[in-house]
Amino acid sequence: MMKLVNPEAVEKCKANMICEADVDNMSLIFDMFSDSTRLKIMNALFVSELCVGDLAALLQMSTSAISHQLSSLKKTKLVKTKKIGKNVYYSMADEHIEKIYQMTYEHIKEDD
Repeated sequence: MMKLVNPEAVEKCKANMICEADVDNMSLIFDMFSDSTRLKIMNALFVSELCVGDLAALLQMSTSAISHQLSSLKKTKLVKTKKIGKNVYYSMADEHIEKIYQMTYEHIKEDD
């Protein structure tokens, strides 16, 4: 057994640890931030709902590449869909992810 330097602090941290399942789910969300294409898609969807074709044109990528990334974002419940006629429109599911995105952006701009 390891000798604790500050057992009170360790106990306080231990009491505030989140369960393993929640850690795993959070990890999946942070994985969505690890891809530049997904970040660009999120950035666009913070502004307006868009269909795959419009996102592909905006990002100058193939529709299949955009669809693949949207699928990942949808699986993690970060984006939602709405079908209008033959088109499926994507939008961000809620404002929580935009807050994380904005805080991250502000963090990287602090040293500029």
